[in-house]
Amino acid sequence: MTDQDRNQRHAERARRQKEIVDAAIARADKDKGLIIINTGNGKGKSSSAFGVVARALGHGMKVGVVQFIKGSFSTGEESFFRRFPEVDYNVMGEGFTWETQNRERDIETAGKAWEVAARMLSDASYDVVILDELNIVIKQQYLPVETVIDALKAKPEMQHVVITGRGASDALIEIADTVTEMREVKHAFKAGIRAQKGVEL
Repeated sequence: MTDQDRNQRHAERARRQKEIVDAAIARADKDKGLIIINTGNGKGKSSSAFGVVARALGHGMKVGVVQFIKGSFSTGEESFFRRFPEVDYNVMGEGFTWETQNRERDIETAGKAWEVAARMLSDASYDVVILDELNIVIKQQYLPVETVIDALKAKPEMQHVVITGRGASDALIEIADTVTEMREVKHAFKAGIRAQKGVEL
């Protein structure tokens, strides 16, 4: 096969692909606030959510952030996004469950964080709401999934919500618009490398 033949075949495949993509775009003619879930054992769930925050700020949108678990150490995203008046940033957790070792206190902490989250979910001035590590809170039964689902169903029509954390419940997945599961292929921590600033902290 000559280079000219390869180029012609490539052009034909690209033309067919463009027709398929253009038709799909034409069918997607609805606007609505999305419920997005990032789950799975792999890295990148919160990082993806904070990418959404950056994108929203680029469009002049107001963002609310509630971190349900993280809180025992400072992160780069917190330091950065607190610079923006358009971001209402709330670190409500006390660290991972193996750090606190107190289920009653974890439930109380999760309840206080949910009060802040519920306020945001009922306020149309928030264009995007990030509920970081909420999946873990639900999985640990610190907060009833029904309470979360009721609030999500009642949220402002155009408000986008991103929920992160391992072990997303089937009930939440059912009502979500987009669900991504991060799969761990390889992790530096297992080779004895601790969390690095600028990448994980």
